Amino acid sequence: MEEVPYFERPLFFFDQSRFRRALAEKPIIGVFKDAINAASTQANRRFIEGEDIRSLVYERALFIDCILHYAWHQFRWPAHISLEAVGGYGRGELHPCSDIDLLILHHPEVFESCKGNIEKFLTLLWDIGLEIGSSVRTVKQTIDIARTDITVATNIMESRTLVGDSSLRHELMKEAAPDKIWSIEEFFSAKYQEQLDRHKKYNDTEYNLEPNIKNAPGGLRDIQTINWVTKRYFGVRTIKQLEGKGFFTDEEFSLINSGEEYLWRVRYALHMVAKRPEERLLFDYQREIAKLFGYSDNHEGLAVEQFMHKYYRTVLALRELNDVVLQFLSEAILQKGKTKSVVSINERFQLRDNFIEATHTYVFEENPSALLEMFVLMAQNPQIQGVRASTIRWIRESRYLIDDNFRSNPKNTQLFIKLLQHPAGLVEQLKRMSRYGILGLYLPEFGQVTGQMQHDLFHIYTVDAHTLKVVQNMCNFLLPSAKEDFPVAATIMTRLPKLELLYIAGLYHDIGKGRGGDHSTLGAVDAEEFCTRHGISPRETRLICWLVEKHLLMSQVSQKQDISDPDVIHKFALTVGDQLHLDYLYCLTVADINGTNKELWNTWRASLMRNLYLDTRRALRRGLENTVDKHDLIEETQQAAIRKLARKGLSKEQVVALWGDMDEDYFLRENFTDIAWHTEAIAARTDDKPLILIKKTTSKELAGATQIFVYSKNQKNVFVAAATALSLLNLSIQDAKIYSSKSGYTIDTFFVLNENGEPLGNNQTLLKKIQQALLEELSLVDNYRDIIGRRTPRRLKYFASPTRTSLSTDTIRNCSVLEVISPDRPGLLACIGRIFMDYDIQLLNAKIATLGERVEDIFFIADNDGKPLGDVTLCEQLQQEIREQLDKRVDKH
Repeated sequence: MEEVPYFERPLFFFDQSRFRRALAEKPIIGVFKDAINAASTQANRRFIEGEDIRSLVYERALFIDCILHYAWHQFRWPAHISLEAVGGYGRGELHPCSDIDLLILHHPEVFESCKGNIEKFLTLLWDIGLEIGSSVRTVKQTIDIARTDITVATNIMESRTLVGDSSLRHELMKEAAPDKIWSIEEFFSAKYQEQLDRHKKYNDTEYNLEPNIKNAPGGLRDIQTINWVTKRYFGVRTIKQLEGKGFFTDEEFSLINSGEEYLWRVRYALHMVAKRPEERLLFDYQREIAKLFGYSDNHEGLAVEQFMHKYYRTVLALRELNDVVLQFLSEAILQKGKTKSVVSINERFQLRDNFIEATHTYVFEENPSALLEMFVLMAQNPQIQGVRASTIRWIRESRYLIDDNFRSNPKNTQLFIKLLQHPAGLVEQLKRMSRYGILGLYLPEFGQVTGQMQHDLFHIYTVDAHTLKVVQNMCNFLLPSAKEDFPVAATIMTRLPKLELLYIAGLYHDIGKGRGGDHSTLGAVDAEEFCTRHGISPRETRLICWLVEKHLLMSQVSQKQDISDPDVIHKFALTVGDQLHLDYLYCLTVADINGTNKELWNTWRASLMRNLYLDTRRALRRGLENTVDKHDLIEETQQAAIRKLARKGLSKEQVVALWGDMDEDYFLRENFTDIAWHTEAIAARTDDKPLILIKKTTSKELAGATQIFVYSKNQKNVFVAAATALSLLNLSIQDAKIYSSKSGYTIDTFFVLNENGEPLGNNQTLLKKIQQALLEELSLVDNYRDIIGRRTPRRLKYFASPTRTSLSTDTIRNCSVLEVISPDRPGLLACIGRIFMDYDIQLLNAKIATLGERVEDIFFIADNDGKPLGDVTLCEQLQQEIREQLDKRVDKH
């Protein structure tokens, strides 16, 4: 083979002469690998030392150009063939683990003569460790595919010849020009739809907890979309050629460059840390990258939260810029040559083809209130499709006008209240205001939480994104579909006297986060200032502030307390005070839970919230001074169950005999339907084997979960057995009610959901499998299967934090209350249940709440005599044992 020509472009970090000698003297695969590894190591070191990211990305592409040059020349090639770089690599950009996209172009007549060498060449590239994507085509084949595939057409635009016959690419570019395929109108429409589809895939938010830095809104692909469309429209190779031409403002051009460089740095670090082409900023990598970027934990928050705050702020700004540029291009490309209908709205605004625009350049400067008025007009007129690009730019240039005087101007406060009074368009306009930077300036407290993440799996959105989702949920309660999905909330919304009070509470419920201290209290202070500034009456101000301060109350009571206990309901009713407060609080709570993490809202939580609402409403109607007499309630429940059982053929005497040794707590906490169900099954027993019944709850009181009823001789291992068996079947216990009779039997009810947070349905095979699994576990007195050995999911393992416990005494129920807050992991309940057995502790009741990556479980327990735990040393030993066992197991797995 003739001597390989030098790669023409200089590489200061790569000694070509030395490399060429090695190729001549040693096995070439090892030589190529060593060169690639050495270059990567050096580049990574330079990145850590703070080297300019553009230099690193461009130089890596140049280095791979050089490697491919020498790899290509290991084979003989005919005249009419070339190696082309396409895609990001075609732009001359390459991150550590990015794919190297290649196109081998050839004339039709040369393919057979070089087919073997093409295969050997591509094999060599794989052997030396390059991650390549390759195509082998003629110019015609490529164009034929590009006619219907926008991705291929886009790749052609960014192609460049690495080695070989460059005339082939010139021919390709000529045939791929807008006058041949993909006119600028078609290209723009396809790219815009491509972006819409991509954004939809990521829930149309830039604020996902583990964002995709390439494809999510505001990510690198949004910048590339701007590049592709502008380059095709203006016929330039790079958008840098447009600098100073009037298309981009100086601020926009600066943002494109700085935003791209920032995301490049994040992507480079991500590839370096992940050691693979990872585009998702997973929890596994966020902390490590934050450290690489120089962040550290301080009073402003965790290092990872500070890093992600910067990330979210950047992509929010880039998404706003993407909106402006694509809107401008839409007007320039799709509306070119068309007659534009202009309809006057007022002297400040007009509609041009259903897009609102300011009537002249100085509208906002002359009338600063127009910065809010425009969004009110859009909320009032749903036919307005968006904002003209020129107006968006004028808005951005006028944001400096929003100062304390602007915020306190009665005209502006009235405009904002007017916006809150239009639920149909409210959230869309709040989102637009946020994207354009208006909302965070008008409400500085909202600006403080913009892009602020909460580093856990419970809150899957940043504070600002969550806040707007909560308000969106409130507005959605007014839709016809809400009558089925959220029937109680939908009914309440029709009778709330002022919906805007609920929306204000929604805006402020979490606004105090990130400042230290109780965010509910801080938010109530901010809400009061908002109300004063906006002329809201003292009575309504008190309601809003109360809602903000108590926004967690209803969720906590429903999930952590025994809402079948009349005392719990009475205490909650005393706090709420009246029906109006209850109605507003219910809607805020349901909207908040659904806006925090959709996985948190399941049929069981819905039933808990509904039951708490209905029981509290009854208590309020009865009068807070008229408490429920427990004996009357027990009598009422028993008589209803007796009547139901009589229809089944059981006499009152039979029933009373079966109930003879049951504790009154059983009749207080169970409804008459389930008591009748239990009693009928117990009466029909013919042996001493454990009785296990399963049914989906159908009563309104307990709808939302599948009940598993276990009746057996008094065994302390029932909870452990159930927890073990159900965990192995990927079922989760939501609630557990545990009773012991004086005659030595236990009556236990477990409420369970499947892994999708739903009741189990009527799958008889599954129900029989559950029964069999429970029977097997109940037969194991000491030898329980170790389910902790199941692997802890990646996300849960990443958020592992020390287990916390607290122990208190419930004087009303005469028992101890143990709260366990711990990272979730398989087998947690079984582990706790075994410890209770070891300490000879009775489990009376359990409230199970899984909140993202952690559990917050409440256990009502007693000593062997049925009394609260009184030995201080024992209490501390018990808690220490639980903390050690749970933390040890999550560390192991």
